[in-house]
Amino acid sequence: MTSVMSSSKWTRIVLQILLALTTLPPARAVTAQTLVVIVNPAIGVQHLSRREVLDIFLGRYRTFPSGASALPIDLDVNSPERTLFYVLLAHKEPTDMGSYWARLTFSGKISPPFAVPDARMAIDIVANNPNAIAYVDRSAVDQRVRIALEITP
Repeated sequence: MTSVMSSSKWTRIVLQILLALTTLPPARAVTAQTLVVIVNPAIGVQHLSRREVLDIFLGRYRTFPSGASALPIDLDVNSPERTLFYVLLAHKEPTDMGSYWARLTFSGKISPPFAVPDARMAIDIVANNPNAIAYVDRSAVDQRVRIALEITP
């Protein structure tokens, strides 16, 4: 069974669809996220290599190259920044990281980095603790902390 739609009805439907589309909120532009590793300026670290950062966050070493102890700060397990950080540096997905830390924690060797809910809290901790190190989106960084490494996709 075939129905024929009049051109005025067809025009009305198209106009209603267009009107509905114009009331939708504008789509956000997708931007490439640039993560940076931040430290407190008082620790004296100017730059860290990817390997040094990875070693600190994976618990291989908990010291800066200068020998000062390092306190790594993770973002929330569900944050896109955390996922991107571990995929880019360790080539590990969130589930792989969960397994990694479960094994190390169970063996009693070391515990995972302390996790905070958002970048603002991570920056506050780094700004107030010379031994803290964290990663955040570059756009969140303020003058209280120093960028020690830039990580781009």
